[in-house]
Amino acid sequence: MSYDTLSEAAEVRYLTILGGFHPTEEDGVPEGTQTLLMLGPDEPRFWPAMTSSAEWQEGTPDPVDRWSERVITDWAEEIGAVPLFPFGGAPYLPFFSWATRTGRVHASPILLLVHDHAGLFVSFRGALALPDRLALPARPPNPCDGCAERPCLSSCPVDALQPEGYDVPACRTHIRGEDLGGCLGQGCAARRACPVSRRFGRLPAQSAYHMERFLHP
Repeated sequence: MSYDTLSEAAEVRYLTILGGFHPTEEDGVPEGTQTLLMLGPDEPRFWPAMTSSAEWQEGTPDPVDRWSERVITDWAEEIGAVPLFPFGGAPYLPFFSWATRTGRVHASPILLLVHDHAGLFVSFRGALALPDRLALPARPPNPCDGCAERPCLSSCPVDALQPEGYDVPACRTHIRGEDLGGCLGQGCAARRACPVSRRFGRLPAQSAYHMERFLHP
């Protein structure tokens, strides 16, 4: 088992490895974990696969989470790993801190997480806690370090996303009203403005689904 073979196995499942790290006792991972791999959607292939799945076709609540749980749990059983998820109710696992431990995910100027490949569209479907210590790829630079314009700071129509924090009520009020940025149908304007996000290939229909869930949790 290697990072490359697991990356290929992730792609078969419409997922991608967003990064990994070798945890310590302070990371709060299952006992015996030597490597933790963070998993996200493989865009733009993920959404067509998701919407054709049994979980989606059933029309019952939380199809994306239920799909993720089934696919990642089955994979974990095949390779002797422990599946971990960012959903399922409190107490929630520390996916935010795990993500930053990979060295591929960083706090952006608007405090949302940014990834070297997914940009501000980074999202997590789960993680694999592995009993083997895998060799991990070199960590790329923080994409924000080379971003002079930082459009994420000026793209929100109501300035809800700022270095001081996220004004959730202002955001929800806006997308319930005029929605000048087209956020409800296309996804958050600040996330879309990120140069890395623009190259990522996430489909507007997927962003629209998550925005609807945000508006009506």
